[in-house]
Amino acid sequence: MNKNFELISDYIKKHCQADDYVLRVNSSDSHETRFAQNRVTQHIAGANLSVDLTVSFGEKSGSCSVNQGDQESLDYLIRTAEDMARLNRPDPEFMPSVGAQELPQTQNMDAATRDLAPARMVEIVQQAIDKATAYGANVSGMTEKHYWETLLNTKNGFVGTDSATEFGHSMTLKKDNVETKVSYSAKDMKGFSLEGEFAQLASQAESLKTMKDFDPCQIAVILRPSALEELLWFMGWMMNRRQSDEGLTPFSGQIGQPFFGGNFTLKSTLARPELYAPAFDREGVASRELTWVENGVLRNMPTNRYWAKLKGLEPMSAYNAYMPGAHASEEEMMQMVPRGLIINRFWYIRTVDAKTGELTGMTRDGVLYFEDGKVRNAVNNLRFNEIPHLATRRIVAMGESGLASLHSCLPTTLIDGFTFVDKTSF
Repeated sequence: MNKNFELISDYIKKHCQADDYVLRVNSSDSHETRFAQNRVTQHIAGANLSVDLTVSFGEKSGSCSVNQGDQESLDYLIRTAEDMARLNRPDPEFMPSVGAQELPQTQNMDAATRDLAPARMVEIVQQAIDKATAYGANVSGMTEKHYWETLLNTKNGFVGTDSATEFGHSMTLKKDNVETKVSYSAKDMKGFSLEGEFAQLASQAESLKTMKDFDPCQIAVILRPSALEELLWFMGWMMNRRQSDEGLTPFSGQIGQPFFGGNFTLKSTLARPELYAPAFDREGVASRELTWVENGVLRNMPTNRYWAKLKGLEPMSAYNAYMPGAHASEEEMMQMVPRGLIINRFWYIRTVDAKTGELTGMTRDGVLYFEDGKVRNAVNNLRFNEIPHLATRRIVAMGESGLASLHSCLPTTLIDGFTFVDKTSF
């Protein structure tokens, strides 16, 4: 355990007089090298500490947070949390802290990424700028690395620690009237190739040179992993067991039912080493293999400890997203439908109707139109209105699953009849 974490934990254990407590300590060290218009503009670096304490007397709780671990700060933390708890009303959904439990062995930290020197980050940025200059374009973006450590400790005996790293690199390229983006996010930088990322960026830019006006309609789409990730995360936020049991989502009463497309499966998994997988969640519930949707059947939904106890269920959290794919290439997908659009990314996704699961959002970073198995031209950005779980019923084909971010491993996916409702000017 981090020595500072141990000192903080011991101090809270010795001096906290409450009936129960939950201590969360997080430390982080981040470096971000930003660049814009082919120039390095900023390097941001700094370490942060967060110490959060929730205490309870009976069913009355209080919380406080500080950002230092010295004795004076910890005394203030304990005193304030305890004073707030004594003054508070009993919590009707109070849950005592979790006790000791067996946690899975996870590996989320890469030493080489943790120790990545700022000079090397600037070098990566400069190489990206050099490539953009040679291409006759401007590039902007960021190279970043993050290292964090977490402790969760309770009066009832739970002790959990985790450490993790993240490496990221994003580039937005502008050339004439073309603008497009690529990004890389992973636990480590082993799989990162600037040459490969820039080649993809240039390929996207070349394909966007010929732009034609396109009217909104229902049409087949090839969603690349980054676009699919955005859609599934928003759908996942609605897949909440309590809200569904209370009739507030489209998943109400659907456990055990074939509610999704038959070839759609979604999991949280400890078995994919490329995915971030914490050993425990914020409540201290141990992570385990979880299947949310299996061949179209809704099996589980995230459930907190209070609702799980009330309903006689097991608490569970969605800590990452893995969607098994298949073996179709984009070229093969384009042969499967008469025409369609290739979508790089979505953004500004918002809920239209939580009970039906309808979302709206816009395309970004380039949209390609294909017909008769070939890309013909780029088109303007479009606004969609779509219900993701219904869209899974129209999955025609999938590619190999690949890293969309350190939290998601997803396949490029061909979906028929995707609904676009308007054009956008940006």
